[in-house]
Amino acid sequence: MDQEIQNSTALGRLVTAQRSHFVWGAVILGLLVLTAYLNTLIKLVTDWWQIPDFSHGFLVPLFAAYLVWEKRKALSQAPIAPSSSGIPIIVVGLILLLLGSYGAELFLSRVSLVILMAGLVLCFGGWALMKQLRFPLLVLLLAIPIPSILFNEITLPLQILASKLASALLPLFGVPVLREGNVIELPSMKLEVAEACSGIRSLMSLFTLSVFYSYFLERSLLRRFLLVLASIPIAIAANAVRILGTGLCVQYWDPDKALGFFHEFSGWVMFIVSLGCLFIVHRAMSLFPVGRRQP
Repeated sequence: MDQEIQNSTALGRLVTAQRSHFVWGAVILGLLVLTAYLNTLIKLVTDWWQIPDFSHGFLVPLFAAYLVWEKRKALSQAPIAPSSSGIPIIVVGLILLLLGSYGAELFLSRVSLVILMAGLVLCFGGWALMKQLRFPLLVLLLAIPIPSILFNEITLPLQILASKLASALLPLFGVPVLREGNVIELPSMKLEVAEACSGIRSLMSLFTLSVFYSYFLERSLLRRFLLVLASIPIAIAANAVRILGTGLCVQYWDPDKALGFFHEFSGWVMFIVSLGCLFIVHRAMSLFPVGRRQP
């Protein structure tokens, strides 16, 4: 009996020592990673602050931190079993960091941080720990601005689509229009759907918030996925309605006022309306019950 107690005590001390070494190793590695990515992180936060299209990035690390905090019990119970499978992932992350730094490609440098973190978790913590942290790591990708090339490829089609939708709706309200590309010619003036009016800002913000919303308020994985997908057409439709409202104000009110404060304020109003539409879609899903699965 005494021997069993001693063995149990020794095993408990071993596990405690193992976790203590893991925590200190994580702290040291964290400081090294922070030193390597300091300039990348500073530029990333600067983009969040200065570029409205990516201002939602401030919320993403907070959400990821909450996810980790929520899993604190599962993380404390997860067995620490280092895996060599993380080494190739770490190498890929470091290569992307070098390519991004010397090639002046910020997207590669920023993505490499998430890849490196995944590799470190897998290498020093093992697959059980990686399973608990995979979703918080994936969420961090939402905070990374998409590459400029891809951003421009998305923005122009959104401009054209918003112009087409607004041009189709304006005649229903008695406003004759003539569309040329992203320019809508009204009887009183020309209305250009510029890059800032493409809806990319509301699309990215609503997509990110839909991830938060679905996580907190929906338990079904299928419905979470559908809610996130629903944010895309909702954001596109809301932007078209915003341009429609601007066109109506130009035609029936005052062009200067319509393109001034009203235009900026309508963006906030339509974003709130988009959140309301997302809530309505969520409520409509309750009419079609599905098997609930615990995430």
